[in-house]
Amino acid sequence: MADIVDTAVSAGSFSTLVAAVKAAGLVDTLKGAGPFTVFAPTDEAFAKLPAGTVDALLKDIPKLKKILTYHVVSGKVMAADVVKLKSAKTVEGSDVKIDASNGVKINESTVTTPDVAADNGVIHIIDTVLMPA
Repeated sequence: MADIVDTAVSAGSFSTLVAAVKAAGLVDTLKGAGPFTVFAPTDEAFAKLPAGTVDALLKDIPKLKKILTYHVVSGKVMAADVVKLKSAKTVEGSDVKIDASNGVKINESTVTTPDVAADNGVIHIIDTVLMPA
């Protein structure tokens, strides 16, 4: 099995996320032992951001790192466990809100594909980029 970064690369719908992870210097971390749970926004999710946002973030590495680490939770949290939670502490340090009353929402983002396995964790694909407060 591939690690989280290689899994995202081979999926083909995460080129913006992978470029951001590379720019932020987080590749080695996400290729590390983990385990990690990553709420991974698709290219379409990044495309929903206001024009120029991604380019601005790629030039503001501290802010980019803060946003990317807000998409990562330590440990391997599968969908069966996620639905039992009301929130989860991110690597960034603040919590994401979890609502499993109608599908699964992480803050305002919907999990479109849960439980994409990687050898150092799990990816849950989401349709909106999460922004820390």
